[in-house]
Amino acid sequence: MPGFDFSNYARNATLMAHGFPAPQAISTGTTIVGCIYDGGVVIAADTRATDGSIVADKNCEKLHYISPNIWCAGAGTAADTEFVTALICSQLELHSLSTGRKPRVITCMTLLKQHLFRHQGYIGAYLVVAGVDPTGVHLFTVHAHGSTDKLPYVTMGSGSLAAMAIFETQWKQDMTRDEAVKVCSDAILAGIFNDLGSGSNVDICVITPEKATVHRNFITPNERAPKEQSYKFARGTTAVLMEQLIPRKDLSKYVTIVDLAGKAEGTVEGDAMEVDVL
Repeated sequence: MPGFDFSNYARNATLMAHGFPAPQAISTGTTIVGCIYDGGVVIAADTRATDGSIVADKNCEKLHYISPNIWCAGAGTAADTEFVTALICSQLELHSLSTGRKPRVITCMTLLKQHLFRHQGYIGAYLVVAGVDPTGVHLFTVHAHGSTDKLPYVTMGSGSLAAMAIFETQWKQDMTRDEAVKVCSDAILAGIFNDLGSGSNVDICVITPEKATVHRNFITPNERAPKEQSYKFARGTTAVLMEQLIPRKDLSKYVTIVDLAGKAEGTVEGDAMEVDVL
């Protein structure tokens, strides 16, 4: 399995030696959650990606496809979550073709945890893995160092504490599909409004034995409202304190004028400037 590529280390070291800041990876900040209900599992995520204190993407997709019956929500470094899930998706498809059966959620979780443990946390991917297979409904969390948990409801990311507060007050055994979707949506909204690293919209993925249904922008609580007043100002609103007209013959004091009819020697196309005659 390929490892890390350090070919840009010398470039980054040279840039830092000349006073330039080191390149930074975009972090998804993030609130991601998952919840098992009677007959399936729901995962949800917000859509804000941050680069330090800057919102890099307002509508980032954090729900990743692994197989038709297995999906994953990712927190941490955006590129790491994207490519790790794509890598495991490929490996799981080859495994499924080799064995001739549908992929198991436990197989996906094992491949992810072994890959992340091999790199000792340097891959910043924190994942909620959910799916339905012939052995039942499954929900796992996978941390960047390779540790895993199996629980009926989980939260991860910078807004996980706010989201967990919702689960601990609203979750109950054998919820219906609609109840699970609502509690997951409320948990993400808690992260959006209480964590600066989370924001924008709510994405939902509902996985059943028959299919997985992704609801992109299921809730959009931060739509831009129309401005309460117009900011177009009438001409003359700003006072003119001073006005000065400079005749053409005096322009040479301020700018160099090149006659377009007969270009001065040594000028090239693009040096000439048209001047209105007063």
